[in-house]
Amino acid sequence: MKIVVVGSGYVGLVAGTCFADIGHSVVCVDSDQKKLEKLRQGVVPIYEPGLDELVARNHASGRLSFTDDLGSALADAQAAFIAVGTPPRATDGHADMKYVHAVAHAIAENASGDLVVVNKSTVPVGTGDEVERILLSARRPFRFSVVSNPEFLREGVAIDDFMRPDRIVIGSESEWARKVVSGIYEVERLSGATILHTSRRSAELIKYAANAFLAMKITFINEISDLCEAVGGDVRHVAHGLGLDSRIGSKFLNAGPGYGGSCFPKDTLAISKTARDHRVQLNTIETVIQVNDNRKRAMALRVLDACGGSIRGKTIAVLGLAFKAHTDDMRDSPAIPIVQALQDFGAKIRAHDPEAMENAAKLLTNVTFCEDGLDAATDADAVVVLTEWPEFRDIDLGQLKAVMAEPLMIDLRNLMSEDAVLEAGFTYCCVGRNPIGPHGEKQLLAAE
Repeated sequence: MKIVVVGSGYVGLVAGTCFADIGHSVVCVDSDQKKLEKLRQGVVPIYEPGLDELVARNHASGRLSFTDDLGSALADAQAAFIAVGTPPRATDGHADMKYVHAVAHAIAENASGDLVVVNKSTVPVGTGDEVERILLSARRPFRFSVVSNPEFLREGVAIDDFMRPDRIVIGSESEWARKVVSGIYEVERLSGATILHTSRRSAELIKYAANAFLAMKITFINEISDLCEAVGGDVRHVAHGLGLDSRIGSKFLNAGPGYGGSCFPKDTLAISKTARDHRVQLNTIETVIQVNDNRKRAMALRVLDACGGSIRGKTIAVLGLAFKAHTDDMRDSPAIPIVQALQDFGAKIRAHDPEAMENAAKLLTNVTFCEDGLDAATDADAVVVLTEWPEFRDIDLGQLKAVMAEPLMIDLRNLMSEDAVLEAGFTYCCVGRNPIGPHGEKQLLAAE
C-alpha cells in the first residue's frame, strides 16, 4: 500500500520508517530542506536506537523516500498520516493545532483521489471533526475520511513498540476508512497486535487518558517515596510490592525527579484544558501537574541539603540531561529546572549526557559540558545523577571518587548500587530510602 506521512519529526519518522519496513511504500513529506537532505544521506536528526539503520535500509530498498512535494507524494496514495507537532500554546497552554490544520488544508489542495487521512498527532478531542470539515470544504470530486490512530511509542524503544504493539487504536465511523487503516496494520509482522475499533473521539481521548494515567503513576510513587523517607521505608520495596499486583503493574513506578519529555507534560496540560472547555474539572490530573512541577524544585533543594545547606561557589557534577535514558530529548526534562535552581543557589555546573548535550546547550547557559562522567566529576563537590543511563550505573566508582573534591553522590534516579557506592567510600543520598534521625531529620547514608 502507498502511504504518505506528513511530518518527519519523532513520530512521523519512526512511524514512516516502520511502515516501510513492514512492506509498504512510504513517502515522508517535510518542509525542512536541510532535514530532508540529511535523511536522504542516512543522517537521522534525532537519537533513537536502531532508527538510523532502519532508515538507511528502507531508503536503499526504495520503500522509503523523502520529499517536500506533497502533491507528487499523494499521487496514488491510499492513506495520508498527519504526524506534526501539537505543542502547548504559550498564551494559554492549550494544544496548538495550527500545524495540524495547515496540513489538512495542504492535503485538501493537493489530493488527487479518494484518500483516508489518519491523524497520528496527539490532538484534543474533536480535532478529527475539524480536519474533516477542512477537507470537505475544499469540495474536491472524491472521498475523504478522517481516522484517529494515536501512537503509543516510548522514546528509546520506539521501534520495538511499533513492531510489537500491545494495541492499535483505530477511531472512525467510516467502514471504508476502517478497512484501509486496518489493512495497513494487518501484516504478518504485526499479526499479534490487538486492533481496537472505536469512535474517532474515543480514540483521541484514549491517547490523552493513557498518558495522564501514566503521569499519575509516576507522581504517585514520587509522593510515596517522600513518605518512605519520613517513616524509614524503602520505596524500591514498596514499588515492587505494588507492581506485583496485576491490577497495578510494575511499570512507571520508579521514584525520581518527576516526569518530562514530549508527551506527559503537554498531554496532561492539554486534557485538563480540554476538560475545562467542556465545564469539567479533572482535579486529579491538575494535581498531578502541580505536584510534578513542585517535584523538580524539591530535588534541587535535596541537593542543597545534602551539601550542608549551601552550594555557593561549589562545583556540582550533573550526570544526565535528557528526560530519560536512550534519547537526546530535552523537552521538559527535569534537568532543566534542577540545573537552573542549582545555579540560582550559586553552584558551578559541570555536566555530561551521552546524547543530549547538543540539545541541552540550546536551553542551559553557563554549564560546562564534559566528555564523560569522570570529566564532569573532576574537582566536583558532589555528583548528581539525573538520568538513568547505563554508563552512569557502570562507572568506575574508584576513579570517580579519585577525581572529586568531595565523595558525595546524590542519586535522584536510584540508579546506583547502594552497597557499591558506600563500599567505595562515598556519602550517598538517594530517593525514597534515606533513614531518619532521632529528631525526624533526614540523614545521609555514609560509608563507615
